[in-house]
Amino acid sequence: MTHPQNFDIVLSDKNEFDTIINNILVDLSIDIDADIIEAEKKRSTKQVIVMRTDLNMRKGKMCAQAAHASMKVFFGEDQQNILTGKIVKSTSTEWQFIFGKSTAMYQWLNGLFTKITVGISSEKELLYLCKKAYDMNIPAALIRDAGITEFKEPTITCAAFGPWWSDELDDITGHLKLI
Repeated sequence: MTHPQNFDIVLSDKNEFDTIINNILVDLSIDIDADIIEAEKKRSTKQVIVMRTDLNMRKGKMCAQAAHASMKVFFGEDQQNILTGKIVKSTSTEWQFIFGKSTAMYQWLNGLFTKITVGISSEKELLYLCKKAYDMNIPAALIRDAGITEFKEPTITCAAFGPWWSDELDDITGHLKLI
């Protein structure tokens, strides 16, 4: 069994960051069967952000919450990060990336970073979709707003599903309407 590799990255230099990420992703594909990689390159990847429409959030609030969700898939402490990797702060300016060998993540990071935003009408429905994603071993990150600005108390606002294979995400979120 091959274990994930560790990499230290200084985030202040975008060009160096991009170069290192690309090298990491190339290194991670070494042990993956070439036929599997070729077959999976034909599949598309995306991330789906599911926003609660029943909260009637301002557009700016929705944008902030969606950004939190998108990033939490990578930076969150969720158990689901085991699927796609984990990022741990090692110093005040450096983060350590530990990626597994998810070719869906590899393809998304090297591709278009496709994101789709859809709406859902209740917290209960959103939690159901999160459970479904966890059951399918699809990375997901649920966002609970702190309740400091727009809401009077901590409130679940949205969730990110993926980055993952589009067809598998469609099984979870394909019925929802774009917002």
